[in-house]
Amino acid sequence: MQLGDPAPDFTALSTASATEPLHFYSWLDDSWCILFSHPADFTPVCTTELGAVARLHTAFKKRNCKVLALSIDPLEAHHAWTKDIEETQNCSVQFPIIADDGTVARLFGMLDNPLHDPTNMRDGLPLTVRTVFIIDPKRKVRLMLTYPAAVGRNFDEILRALDALQLADRRPIATPADWQPGQEVIVRFDMSDQDAEKEFGSFRTVKPYLRFTQLKLDE
Repeated sequence: MQLGDPAPDFTALSTASATEPLHFYSWLDDSWCILFSHPADFTPVCTTELGAVARLHTAFKKRNCKVLALSIDPLEAHHAWTKDIEETQNCSVQFPIIADDGTVARLFGMLDNPLHDPTNMRDGLPLTVRTVFIIDPKRKVRLMLTYPAAVGRNFDEILRALDALQLADRRPIATPADWQPGQEVIVRFDMSDQDAEKEFGSFRTVKPYLRFTQLKLDE
């Protein structure tokens, strides 16, 4: 899968309902989405990660972004794991966890290559790699990050990247290294100075190809 590709549609059971499957495109509606995968339930790193995402519920909702987790385990295990997450991470898990049989993981290219480690198998399937996708309301994949098993994901960084993507969709800008919301942004390099002045009012030129301006997230 490449950036800009359509995210695959799918139907799968999830913790959102004991009987009704989750239809991804219908569930997504006109929202952004964070989809992130886990190799199995009751794994220590992933337990802390789901807790971190749960505590950011309000932040993602403010950005019109839904969260969807995935693990190749049955629904009963997901519900039991959710109780552990809420108990140990002091949170309320308000997003669905997909009970995948490997179908969704294959669609998104989230199965590890057993040639890299033949022991990295479970029930005849390669383990699910720990990938994060940001998907926009047009169902396009806008960001992919894959983490090794020993490294916990930084969801503050994922939230920062979401802010940058949404801002760049609204205005003709890019964000510099280590950008944080409220800091200067880069005027898109293919804009003329005249168009940049009309768009932003003022900007700071370091080099002809490197121009900065100040924007707020809600502009």
